[in-house]
Amino acid sequence: MPVLYKIHLFLALYLTGLVWFVQVVHYPLMGKVGKDFFVAYENAHTRLTSWVTAPPMLLELGTGAALLYLHPASGLFLGNLVAIALIWASTFFIQVPLHGRLSQAFSEPAHRKLVRSNWIRTVLWTGKAVLLVWWV
Repeated sequence: MPVLYKIHLFLALYLTGLVWFVQVVHYPLMGKVGKDFFVAYENAHTRLTSWVTAPPMLLELGTGAALLYLHPASGLFLGNLVAIALIWASTFFIQVPLHGRLSQAFSEPAHRKLVRSNWIRTVLWTGKAVLLVWWV
């Protein structure tokens, strides 16, 4: 198995585990913080979460693009990169704006939409991780 593939697989599995933690534990618990402390909590959350999500997401994008560049006829690597693009689109067009709203004040509808919409990323990361492991 090429080193680039191993790195990409590691990143995909790391991010899949992380998104499941966020989906099942972290995002649902945000509703238990309380309105008095929520804005401070949300602002700390977005600042600190970036350190564990942004670098691996950037590396996953880069290694995914490199794999498709090196294997342009690969349906697996094309589908993988499409899934990454959809994850990024969901992140920046759905979840980031919701975090922006929540950083102003807790909103039950915004929180509920954050939890529900995060299933997009959870399903995409899980699906691509399964396919990448299957390819091994």
